[in-house]
Amino acid sequence: MNVREDLQAKLSRFEELERLMGQPDVMSDSSKISNYAREHGTLARVANKFRSFNTMSDDIRDLEEMAGSDDPEEREMAEEEIAKLRVQREALWDELLEATIGGEDANRSRCVMEIRAGTGGEEAALFARDLYEMYKRNAENKRWKTEIMDMSVSDRGGFKEIVLALEGEGVYRELQFESGGHRVQRVPETETQGRVHTSAATVAVMAEPEDVEINLAKDDYRVDKFCASGPGGQHVNKTESAIRLTHYETGIVVQCQDEKSQLKNLAKALRVLKSRIYDHVRQEENQKRSDARKSLVGSGDRSQRIRTYNFPQNRLTDHRINFTLYKLDQVMGGDLTPVTGALMEYERDQMRGDTEIAG
Repeated sequence: MNVREDLQAKLSRFEELERLMGQPDVMSDSSKISNYAREHGTLARVANKFRSFNTMSDDIRDLEEMAGSDDPEEREMAEEEIAKLRVQREALWDELLEATIGGEDANRSRCVMEIRAGTGGEEAALFARDLYEMYKRNAENKRWKTEIMDMSVSDRGGFKEIVLALEGEGVYRELQFESGGHRVQRVPETETQGRVHTSAATVAVMAEPEDVEINLAKDDYRVDKFCASGPGGQHVNKTESAIRLTHYETGIVVQCQDEKSQLKNLAKALRVLKSRIYDHVRQEENQKRSDARKSLVGSGDRSQRIRTYNFPQNRLTDHRINFTLYKLDQVMGGDLTPVTGALMEYERDQMRGDTEIAG
């Protein structure tokens, strides 16, 4: 599906949702109307822009017919208006390319991020914690909401794994490029001789689907209940509040023990499970058309080493676009804009090279 087809699909879905929300059976179902309204709101910005783009294209075609008139005055007026509309339409097309970075999920306002320690033992867990704090500060700067879904803490306070949900305008479009392997080069807290070590963590960013998009019945997964435990096995909860879900078809396993309430843990685990199932389906679709994909930025390959954080040199390098920034301290402080901006600009250039304004 090219950019224009993707935009048309979004507009069609937007108009379909407008019809659905006006139906009596939907209006009487608070859960369904809420899900439809959220999806409608997510699509509104890009759908309305593309509707305006189509209107401009129709107006240009009408004016091109007028430009063939035998009346010189009418022809001159039409040509002036065509030139003006083409400039406006080109600017709107650039806005649409910006809004569609990320494909079908570009305008989702919710996503799930998983950060896991990789090679490097305790230092990798500490790096995973630093990445979490970096993304959390970035979210605060963007005024996005964050919610911890689950975590596993190491002995020194790092994270073996942490799962969080983020919500806000542009959240998935910006964070989708964070999926992959992150490598750190620095002197660990545990190092006594001042030697630089290399360790790693992996990040996965998944769009969070609406409830109506993933049909998940109770028979599709197994629920296991167990006692939650704190760092290093401390503070063991004697009630079975922790939840583990196993999806039969895909084998995906999700667990949540962050809340004291079993029902809250179940609700969080279901959100993560739906996101992982949705991501699994999307990854399969992407694999089918990967040969035709020119850009590496949006591939989301979790095994790919995408970035190196070199603390001694205060340097960040994104290997996908050969981007280097000597402001690592600012990035770790939560200012990801130079990095995400460069990645989105690269993707935008790839899209602009692959598409053209027609009609």
